[in-house]
Amino acid sequence: MVAVAVTLVLWASAFVAIRHLAHDFSPGALSLGRLLVASLVLALVVAAGGRMPRPTLRQWGSIAAIGVLWFGVYNVALNAGEQRVDAGTAAMLIQVSPVLIALLAATFLSERFTVHLTIGLVLAFSGVAVIGLSSTDAGGTRDLLGVFLCLLSALVYSISLVLQKPLVAKLSALHVTWLACTIGTVVCLPWAGQLASQVRDAPLSSSLWLIYLGVFPTAIAFTTYAYALRHMTASKLGVTTYLVPPLTIVMGLVFLDEVPPGIAYVGGALALVGVAVARRNTARKDVEEPAAAPS
Repeated sequence: MVAVAVTLVLWASAFVAIRHLAHDFSPGALSLGRLLVASLVLALVVAAGGRMPRPTLRQWGSIAAIGVLWFGVYNVALNAGEQRVDAGTAAMLIQVSPVLIALLAATFLSERFTVHLTIGLVLAFSGVAVIGLSSTDAGGTRDLLGVFLCLLSALVYSISLVLQKPLVAKLSALHVTWLACTIGTVVCLPWAGQLASQVRDAPLSSSLWLIYLGVFPTAIAFTTYAYALRHMTASKLGVTTYLVPPLTIVMGLVFLDEVPPGIAYVGGALALVGVAVARRNTARKDVEEPAAAPS
């Protein structure tokens, strides 16, 4: 399906764009710029779609939490992480999100804690450990902080999807995304001064990349993702997100002339096997969401 292909390519490109912009924008300023553009574009899409259902007070609480965690903390942490690790490594680390989602569902949503989930957890985090041991900074020193920041992004993303699940059963996924994205923009407003000064100092190409991040991997990719999810199950769509790390690695090589350390591929493969095992025979397929990171 074209919508799936567009979503995966755009999400993979986001990791490369973030890595490229790390030289010109701080993590907070980059988050604010991207979310500001995305909020405006999503507002136009929502307006074109007609009347939006009004969330209840409890739903507003969940939407606010998603805005703070997914669009606020997630973006800032991932941007900071990609200042320390390459785009391909970041994509592999974020891909452990399905395991975290299954773990959270088993803990807080009364899902069964299955043998597959246990084995998947062990394999996935063994892979993360291998990736962590392979990660180094520009000086060749082992850099675990970048790995930790990417895992923090994966964790808050997973929490957000668990919070989002009951919302999209009653509200449009697109509307929830727009509202949460707008809240995330407000959360990142403390970096407005940095964004203004860094946009002024950055080359025009970097400013265009920032606009690209907001329009394509965020606004457009979320829209195509919502469309794809209406035409196939979340479980089937989730399997396709395994393509995001290899796509990111190829794009990183082409556009940034960088690739993950050799042993990181072993860790990434181990983590993806763990994700695949954890997703088998879950008690409720509907808790599984695609876990690629648009950020």
